[in-house]
Amino acid sequence: MAKKIFLTLILFTGIATGYLMGNAATTHSLPDLTLTEILSPLAGAKRQVIGFLPYWLLDRAQTDYSRFINQLDYFGLTAAPDGTIVKELNPGEAEPGWYNLNSGKLDPFFQNAKDHQIKLGLVVFSSDETAIGQLISQPANHAHKLVEAVGPLMKQYGFSELNLDIESVLTASDEARQNFTTLVKTIRQDMTEQNLGRLSIDVSPIVLVKPYLVDVAAVAPTVDAVILMTYDYHYAGSIVTGPVAPVNGAGTEAEFDTATAIALARKILPPEKIILGLPLYGYRWETLTDNPRSAVLVGSGISISNQKAEEFIASCASCSAQIDHYGQESYVIYRDQDTDTYYQLFYPDQMATAAKLKLAESGRLGGVALWALGYEGKTILTPLENYRSTWR
Repeated sequence: MAKKIFLTLILFTGIATGYLMGNAATTHSLPDLTLTEILSPLAGAKRQVIGFLPYWLLDRAQTDYSRFINQLDYFGLTAAPDGTIVKELNPGEAEPGWYNLNSGKLDPFFQNAKDHQIKLGLVVFSSDETAIGQLISQPANHAHKLVEAVGPLMKQYGFSELNLDIESVLTASDEARQNFTTLVKTIRQDMTEQNLGRLSIDVSPIVLVKPYLVDVAAVAPTVDAVILMTYDYHYAGSIVTGPVAPVNGAGTEAEFDTATAIALARKILPPEKIILGLPLYGYRWETLTDNPRSAVLVGSGISISNQKAEEFIASCASCSAQIDHYGQESYVIYRDQDTDTYYQLFYPDQMATAAKLKLAESGRLGGVALWALGYEGKTILTPLENYRSTWR
């Protein structure tokens, strides 16, 4: 062990020396690096904390999240079937993501990010299965059009990362998966040629176990990061209640959980490329009984932000939050006296954030991503204050 440590220090010292000499030869002054930074094998690679800012939350979100994040991703623009960007829903009706980017409403957020050295990212999104099928029907051609459309915007607004969020929820043919991989590879090539920065992609954990559109192993060498959307394990349409993003419980309390998703992702991806998605919202259902994980009344599920959950519990004299042991999320079961109806509310809070950060740390992941800024209450982001400033 001592020999390994000695050889490692020699290697790190050699890397650091080469780095310093290279900079000295080109800049006449040495960078102000700490000893930890010089010796770190990932010098310059702090844990990434991405905050997704959707256009529909601009009026609710804070302008300054610099205590918690080091990257702000605007959500976003919609990809058209031919790879261009959708600018109008109907003649004279602007597409909201496009409108808000160009309206000036984002200027305070972008300026604050720049003032605090927070990087900016741009999300390009599609969840329409027909449009996605057309998008990948000519993958190279449509990829060229997409980069041609977003490249000037990235330079105009200072976006240093393009996030591709193509959410198909159907199993896909081998041809479709190959076409999607070609789309991503071509986008990467065009971005490199234009010096547009990083490329990341969002995936649901289900793609790790089923042949959905994204072949993670195939796109892994092409992208800089894969954001695991590790939430909605329970959702508005679930038949029983439960945590939106359980830490554990697969095989006992649930079919799938966050820890299992990370373990599967690490078999395919370098851990530093994995970004763990953290939800800032939960769900409430009308239920048949007051037993935890009760069956729900069909159609009764609704999403509820962490902020709204906090406000409700504070206003409910008879409500007492409990902890789901496996999921590491809080929940409340209560009865509406007027209608004699049971409700169950599961929601992430400060404890859930801390539990997810431990998973990210133990897995040496590249960071975490928050969905979404504007949903947070008073304390759910607090554990991020130390996490964002430390090294992987």
